[in-house]
Amino acid sequence: MMPRTFHPHLELLAIATALVLTVMVLTWQLGRSIRNYGIVDAVWSFLFAPVAAIYAFIGDGDLTRRVILVLMVSFWSVRLGAHLTRRIAHEHPREDPRYGALRREWASRVNSRMLGFYLLQGILVVVLAVPFLIPVFNKQPSPHALELLGVALFFAGLIGESVSDAQLSRFKRQAAGPDSVCEIGLWHYSRHPNYFFEWLVWVGFATFSLPSEHGWLGLIAPLLMLHFLLNVTGIPLTEELAVVRKGDAYRRYQQTTSRFVPWPRKET
Repeated sequence: MMPRTFHPHLELLAIATALVLTVMVLTWQLGRSIRNYGIVDAVWSFLFAPVAAIYAFIGDGDLTRRVILVLMVSFWSVRLGAHLTRRIAHEHPREDPRYGALRREWASRVNSRMLGFYLLQGILVVVLAVPFLIPVFNKQPSPHALELLGVALFFAGLIGESVSDAQLSRFKRQAAGPDSVCEIGLWHYSRHPNYFFEWLVWVGFATFSLPSEHGWLGLIAPLLMLHFLLNVTGIPLTEELAVVRKGDAYRRYQQTTSRFVPWPRKET
């Protein structure tokens, strides 16, 4: 029997990294050929399911815990990936405005820079998947109270995100014009309820990992996700584009409606 030269966590990280980066290079080639780099959003979402499955299959922890983990990640990953695939296919060949903005910014070097962007997205998958890696080696009988709380938070986030996505899709089909602002359902209480509930999903994953050894490392996922949603490619760019397209109607929406957490509206 060959000696184990690496810690099992590191072995799995190496396997996941190789898989994810290979898929990202192939996705970049596809996006370049069809002139739609926005497909990375769907592929990125789908990638978490096989990564979690690999971790659970190779990990030697409690079987029930591993099965629960894979089911949670797969429910979220496949739902979000399918939702984004439908949206991208419906809008193709028109590219997501965010990637259009990157094309203009990067100009003649767009293909090489986009490859770097894709590879960074792949690394982000591996980093965010840390809460999936830690529990698969936990041999303690399951479930722990914190794991049950994590499952509850996960399903609250999954349901909220699914509902907000469905409400936005319905609004877009029925909207009176391109400058109309979605203010129905959950969008009446938050300008980005889909982002909030997406973050809640990651809080659930991190909470689920806490009872396992080094489980606190799983907190990196919701913290990173919150940073990206609030400060990087989530809300800031989405709102910048919304103001350009919808003008004063969206500015009024900003004045009355919570930016992130669903909350009662302000009176104007």
